[in-house]
Amino acid sequence: MGTPEFAVSSLKILVENNYNVAGVVTTPDKPAGRGQKIRQSAVKEYAIERNIAILQPDNLKDTDFIKSLKELNPDIQIIVAFRMLPEAVWKIPEYGTFNLHASLLPQYRGAAPINWAIINGESVTGVTTFFIDNKIDTGNIIFQEKVSINETDNAEMLHDKLMNKGAELVKKTVDAIENKNINIINQKELIKDINNLKNAPKIFKDDCKIDWNKSVKNIYNLIRGLSPYPGAWTEFISKDNKIMLLKIFSSEIISIRHNQKIGTFQTNNKDYLKVFVKNACISIKELQVSGKKRLKIDEFLRGFKGIENFTVNL
Repeated sequence: MGTPEFAVSSLKILVENNYNVAGVVTTPDKPAGRGQKIRQSAVKEYAIERNIAILQPDNLKDTDFIKSLKELNPDIQIIVAFRMLPEAVWKIPEYGTFNLHASLLPQYRGAAPINWAIINGESVTGVTTFFIDNKIDTGNIIFQEKVSINETDNAEMLHDKLMNKGAELVKKTVDAIENKNINIINQKELIKDINNLKNAPKIFKDDCKIDWNKSVKNIYNLIRGLSPYPGAWTEFISKDNKIMLLKIFSSEIISIRHNQKIGTFQTNNKDYLKVFVKNACISIKELQVSGKKRLKIDEFLRGFKGIENFTVNL
């Protein structure tokens, strides 16, 4: 059960190693993009290529869906980047239902563990397989694998690391369950202080707004933690109060002492644009004006005249 590209790698490793994948459950096709063309999930596209049975329920509690699922007679169900399952679904298989989560549980439970790990400046994260229960990301842990986060990694880079490591962990978990060789760990045993738990809730637009008053490290981590999607954003405002919405996809920290007002910036109108923050600068490397293409900073400056008439809208 899965939807995006992240889930395809786990499905693929099972198929290519000749496991009997009885079926795939994924989201219904839906319109997407400017043209509102009907789009299939990445998991469905791969399942079609491999001629695997596909179920696409609107409602996971629907009796016809549950009947169809039971008719597949699954020994085990594997969840990767899908929806919360009702008990009537996750209790179907004899050997249980397990989930692959992109963090080292119990840390970063929730919908956006990859983004929040980077935003919070972590240097290590990982992947976890655990048995589903009736709460979100709280079930008994089967296996975990650590993955390092480099200081230059963005969300896309970390996504790919975790996707590949996660696929290997899914295969390892299936083998261990089949061979009855697992020692599960109750997550409560890993929680020494509940106040130290970090969550990974769904990210909304307001979470993506850059606060230029924060430390340079916080700003840098927010930008890379939201790149390329959904994208950290800010507003530039001109002297005549015109507002330009920008998404920033990559940046660098420049450590420099200055007495400039926070939010002002420096540019040579050719190949750099540096925003002054506390005790440092953020050098913008890639950005996108709302409604335009994503550009490297030199491309943006060549095509945009009058940037010196703008300041950051704090």
